[in-house]
Amino acid sequence: MKHMKTALFIALAITAVSYALFWFLEARKRSGMRGSTPGVMDAAIGFGTNFLDTLGVGSYATTSSLFKLLHLVPDEKIPGTMNVGHALPTVCEAFIYIALVQVDMITLVAMILASCAGAWLGAGVVSKWPRRTVQIAMGIALVGAASFMLLSLLKVIPNPSGETLGVSGLKLGIAIGVNFILGALMTLGIGLFAPCMILIATLGMSPVVAFPIMMGSCAFLMPVGSARFVREGSYNLKSALGLAIGGIPGVLIAAYVVKSLPLDYVKWLVVVVVLYTAAMMLRSAMVERTRRPVVVMPSIGG
Repeated sequence: MKHMKTALFIALAITAVSYALFWFLEARKRSGMRGSTPGVMDAAIGFGTNFLDTLGVGSYATTSSLFKLLHLVPDEKIPGTMNVGHALPTVCEAFIYIALVQVDMITLVAMILASCAGAWLGAGVVSKWPRRTVQIAMGIALVGAASFMLLSLLKVIPNPSGETLGVSGLKLGIAIGVNFILGALMTLGIGLFAPCMILIATLGMSPVVAFPIMMGSCAFLMPVGSARFVREGSYNLKSALGLAIGGIPGVLIAAYVVKSLPLDYVKWLVVVVVLYTAAMMLRSAMVERTRRPVVVMPSIGG
């Protein structure tokens, strides 16, 4: 198992370096990096969302809400920008939690591979969607994310209480299948954390192992899925760089300095903001539908 963990760390490092190099080369080829310097707000969002992500709140619902409310990223480019920008900070989270938390390596690796396959297929679809389709899908996704968080806060969803560090047989098959679906949904902007925690609880695993499984899955699937967004140019380079630059210190401070916070009040605020953003996203989709192209008739005579 020790050799398996070492191999996983090596694979994670290779994935991160390869992704960073690919991202840089593709961005330079497309735009020469013009206008790509992130603003203070981009980096601040990266710091705050990844800080909360490291503590288990998740980053996708908060990031998409802030991008929408502050008009930083066009709606159709929000899924790609989040996936591309959060990838490297999430790799840092994975290194920390896989190193610190004991987990069955077969379960961990199998769930990671399943999520990567789902992300690769999902990104290929989402990166080609028109604006209105993305608005509708993200509106629904945000309602789903807020619902998960609300059910958890109201104790409708039971807290994980198992003790095992992994699963096998049928349970492992279920874990692989569900994580495949969650990987595909990540490319749309539906965070993996809340549903993965529920999956871990349902399968009887210890709540602690949710962290290396969640972080590890996201750390591998996000570069895989993001490569397709980058290749299609379906993201905002400036804001994605801001997420990465601000996100990495946010992860390190949360993991090594703060470590834990009473987050229930933060989660209630997130639920309100996310639901409001979902309403705004669906309203934008309705406005998009009512727009009709203006037909200019050729003038007659001079």
